[in-house]
Amino acid sequence: MSIKNFSPYVPRPATLVAKKQLSDYVTLFTFEQDNGKPLAHKPGQFIQLSIYGVGEAPFSISSPPEQKNVFELAVRKIGAVTQALHNIEPGQKVAIRGPYGSFFPVQQFVGKDTLFVAGGLGYIPLRSLLRYQLRHREEFGRVIVLIGTRDPKERIFTDQIKRLGERGDVEVLETVDRGDESWKGNVGLITTLLPKVQLDPVNTYVAMVGPPVMYRFVIADCRKMGIPAEQIYVSLERRMKCGLGKCGHCQINDLNACIDGPVFRYTDIEAYQEAI
Repeated sequence: MSIKNFSPYVPRPATLVAKKQLSDYVTLFTFEQDNGKPLAHKPGQFIQLSIYGVGEAPFSISSPPEQKNVFELAVRKIGAVTQALHNIEPGQKVAIRGPYGSFFPVQQFVGKDTLFVAGGLGYIPLRSLLRYQLRHREEFGRVIVLIGTRDPKERIFTDQIKRLGERGDVEVLETVDRGDESWKGNVGLITTLLPKVQLDPVNTYVAMVGPPVMYRFVIADCRKMGIPAEQIYVSLERRMKCGLGKCGHCQINDLNACIDGPVFRYTDIEAYQEAI
């Protein structure tokens, strides 16, 4: 489809090329656009994916922008569309629209330390930004990754996260809300990890994705540590539906999370009680 004839309302065909189960309910899907072009997204953006005869839903892109020809989505099985997505096999087709939305301002992070805070499935969209920084490691300062899940069975990308911690140039701390006999790490909310990290607050940017209830407490702790409010970025991707600001599902007063967001600088939504 040429740029002249492009419409954000018209889905494009894509083919599933691989799938990998990450946990009991989450699977990593690798797709290739049938037009042979890269997705050309930026870290933090999302697409709308349709399963023929079932429906459409928004999904955050988990792969880095420079990954040519293919893109990755990590999806939890939770509704009709995601159930149907989990049932398809490599070679079968879906339809996509996008990428849409705002993104993490990568260039502002250059030369700075980055604190990633991933709660629940928040590692999925943050993985795009993280992998971009790792591909350009010399351009960034410290890379600190905090990950929190409810229990050990809900952890995802476990092999990749283990390799991250073994690199030597990435600091990784994990916690679970409830431990079991297999878990030897930290037990507690993700906020219990923050005191374990010595930061240069003025030189630190925060990229945060997770359950809405997490934001208020993590942001408060980041501010107590001295991190400037304008250097804290959050994603409100859970609110989205149509991706075009038409349905009003993601409206927050005069903002639409799908077109003004999903990535927001904290100071831009600080006054919106519905947002955080």
